[in-house]
Amino acid sequence: MEQGSYIGREAVAAKRKQYFYPCTAHFYRDSPQIVRGNMQFVYDEKGKEYTDFFAGVSVVACGHCNPAITERTIAQLQQLQHTTTIYLTQPAVDLAERLEEVLPGDLRRTFFVNSGSEANEGALLLARMHTGRKGFIALESGLHGRTNLTMSVTGLPMWRTDQYLDEDVTFIERPYHPELTLEEAAEISLKSLARVLEEKGDTIAAMIAEPIQGNGGMIMPVSWYFREVKALLDQYGVLLIADEIQTGFGRTGALFAMEHFDVVPDIISMAKALGNGVPVAAFATTDEIALSLNRPSASTFGGNPVSAVTALAVLDYIRTEALQERAASLGAHLKAGLKSLQERYPALISDVRGTGFMLGAELTGVDAAAAGALTDDILEEMKDRGYLIGKNGINRNVLAFQPPLIVTAEDIDGMITVLDEVLRQVSK
Repeated sequence: MEQGSYIGREAVAAKRKQYFYPCTAHFYRDSPQIVRGNMQFVYDEKGKEYTDFFAGVSVVACGHCNPAITERTIAQLQQLQHTTTIYLTQPAVDLAERLEEVLPGDLRRTFFVNSGSEANEGALLLARMHTGRKGFIALESGLHGRTNLTMSVTGLPMWRTDQYLDEDVTFIERPYHPELTLEEAAEISLKSLARVLEEKGDTIAAMIAEPIQGNGGMIMPVSWYFREVKALLDQYGVLLIADEIQTGFGRTGALFAMEHFDVVPDIISMAKALGNGVPVAAFATTDEIALSLNRPSASTFGGNPVSAVTALAVLDYIRTEALQERAASLGAHLKAGLKSLQERYPALISDVRGTGFMLGAELTGVDAAAAGALTDDILEEMKDRGYLIGKNGINRNVLAFQPPLIVTAEDIDGMITVLDEVLRQVSK
């Protein structure tokens, strides 16, 4: 669209209100109409530039409209746009082969779908079929999707919309508590897991967990937590599903975040960054477990040629540009900057946590509502000054930093400088 043809933010907001469901919201009081993107930058209908430190919630890891990726997407779109798995096409098998090379351990069989919710739904189904059991274990404050079963294993109250969720889900404490050390919180979580397994382990198909809880507030467990979890689950023949929808493909400084814990899950789900904005998702497992998904099944759009070629371009770019190493080093730089702000404003920032480019800064207030309102004020100010950051957490009071992995040290330093100015302003 030509710049003069944009209808403007007010008109877009009005049409959303008229035609969208009321559940669809946006972050800002004065939200820009985003019309163009270029690597770590996006632009509004007035031509204003914003440095993106949220990446569409961990999606655009390789940058907006990255030509190294979009050129291959366009070329495939012009050659062959769509078939389904009832025909033989090469891009999907090339992608499956490539994923086998980078997946941890002996995970090598892949089923392609379209979204993170669908990937987790498939992973949960696979676990039931393989074990012949129905139940699941999930962590409190986790987020796994908006389908019925993925919503059932979601522990964040605001995302549990359906009043008729699956009742065969048992939640245990997550390995985090603001008043405990990570070690103490992990021990409590493990004791809860052991108790559930002892009581009904023979009815549990799998435990699903995010290696780092994103929407739950950037919660990263102590390093030994998932090793202990896997050992307990193995005693009862319960599978471990790693939800790597947000954490996968280099964001945390490892290709998959479970690598930080030296654990290979039984099933892994992936989406978001794999397509860099093009819908592509999958769940992967071992040869043995994959044998259980043997009744006829298909995904109309899953693994279509355009998505598969895009994902291959993404994996190439992550490797050639060393994005996971970049996330580790520059993520440490960003975290140090946030820590310095915490030291400068201890009455505003209670914690800085996470790793790589998956970081959160938790804000304080006289109560949860005040902390949430402060978060919104900061997001608004940062947006007005040209920086887009996110928010998450149980009380929506955690500033979320999940930029494209191609941001520079200069981008980070500029954002920290502006955030310092905003924090100084709101602290007066």
